[in-house]
Amino acid sequence: MRKELNKNRAYRLVTSGNLVLVTSSYKDRDNIITCSWQIPFSHSPSGLLIALAKRHLSSEFVRKTQEFVINIPDFSLIKEVIFCGTCSGRDYDKFKETNLTKEKAKVLVKTPRIKECIGVIECGLSDIKEAGDHYIFFSEPLYSEVEEGLFDFENFVWKESADLIFHLGGEFFSCLGKVEKVIL
Repeated sequence: MRKELNKNRAYRLVTSGNLVLVTSSYKDRDNIITCSWQIPFSHSPSGLLIALAKRHLSSEFVRKTQEFVINIPDFSLIKEVIFCGTCSGRDYDKFKETNLTKEKAKVLVKTPRIKECIGVIECGLSDIKEAGDHYIFFSEPLYSEVEEGLFDFENFVWKESADLIFHLGGEFFSCLGKVEKVIL
């Protein structure tokens, strides 16, 4: 038997994608925000989108610079991920507070990557749409890297050992778990 879920919480049924740390910069400031609302939207040309609340500093930075980096953390960075998702970049230097290391991007001019992350995607902004209290940032991946031992380059999937972080809602998180190839 199914039970009705409040429509304002319906998104919790589908927000179990892996968490990412989005870095952005403007002038002499860098910021990191935790993001669970990110998806691919096109194969050709390749496209990714992230949704960030309009009030967030990262939204301001991405709008001004037209670039950001999607950094993919593993579970060893869970404390840093939670900090970056619960504290404002207006009040904290998140790189300093978390001891995460800034790394120069390969293609982007201003926005740094996070050295400790197991994957990175440098993104150029292609469009912005307003959606309720969020902006949807459409982007083109310009460059990406992933740790070799954690990613299956033949099938283009994460390995179980990647330990990706999944946000189930509220204070609940999970890891990647079992990975199987299913042939029908």
